[in-house]
Amino acid sequence: MPHIAIDLGGTKLASAIFAEDGEILHRESVPLASRTGEDVGALIVDHVRTLRDRARSPESALAVGVAIPGIYRAATGTVWAPNIPGWDDYPLLEQLRASVGDDTRVAIDSDRAAYILGEVWHGSARGARDAIFIAVGTGIGVGILSNGRVVSGHAGIAGAVGWMALQRPYRAEYASWGCFEHHASGPGLIRVARELLDDDPSYAGELRRSTRQTNEITTADIFRAYEAGDAIAIRVIDDAIELWGMGAANLVSLLDPETVVFGGGVFGPAARYLDRIREVAARWGQPISMRRVVFRASTLGGDAGLYGAGRLAATAGV
Repeated sequence: MPHIAIDLGGTKLASAIFAEDGEILHRESVPLASRTGEDVGALIVDHVRTLRDRARSPESALAVGVAIPGIYRAATGTVWAPNIPGWDDYPLLEQLRASVGDDTRVAIDSDRAAYILGEVWHGSARGARDAIFIAVGTGIGVGILSNGRVVSGHAGIAGAVGWMALQRPYRAEYASWGCFEHHASGPGLIRVARELLDDDPSYAGELRRSTRQTNEITTADIFRAYEAGDAIAIRVIDDAIELWGMGAANLVSLLDPETVVFGGGVFGPAARYLDRIREVAARWGQPISMRRVVFRASTLGGDAGLYGAGRLAATAGV
């Protein structure tokens, strides 16, 4: 039977019909635009209905999987998504069940959980039972699979490694998004570059030239300047490589996975440094685990969450 997958991001909604073997039979994507709260919930419901109709046999689409950019509270069926106003404790499970009927299984989980499920199903960790997905983009989070099951934690927050403590002394800025995320997320790279530019007014290199018109820096600017040998960009990226490696080492030592997959918007361009990240991790991590673990870049890219939502649907109620 086909399965319906919904991957809700902070700015868009992607949806698909999956065959049982993981083939995408149909897919769609729409921007959230200015939608908030109940409007986002209604958009999800509309997409589920549309995909059931497109499958031409509504009663055969017996499972729906939804990945959300935040925390899913399984005990209450509610979600928290910081980038969607009105989703502080939103009753998404209740809304979906009221729409699809009692005969349709519904599974909801965080995007972090979906990423690792997608990669294990049809990506870089295919077939693994112990694996980690490290998502580096606007934030940093990990999806954890242990003995074939997603690790959610007491309140569904497991994997919030943006708060991993990798530097000292503590800085007040870490309170909002954590130490790891402050230095090594996409916005973190920009933040560190800006701090270095402000500290060195005499610097006139590539990053200064690239910001002369708009006074803005992008991660693309930083990676481009790094490849050109820019001194500040080298400091930013080399520091991030060290932190990505240290973070991975801590996770490997703690969880002893078969595979660590790096993904998200920054990997992307940072995937070319994966060997160096592993070298750093090998210095810090438990040596037996580090010798056995495989580091890979995501092969699903931006579709990891969509495939994960498809896998949520395929295993809903199992």
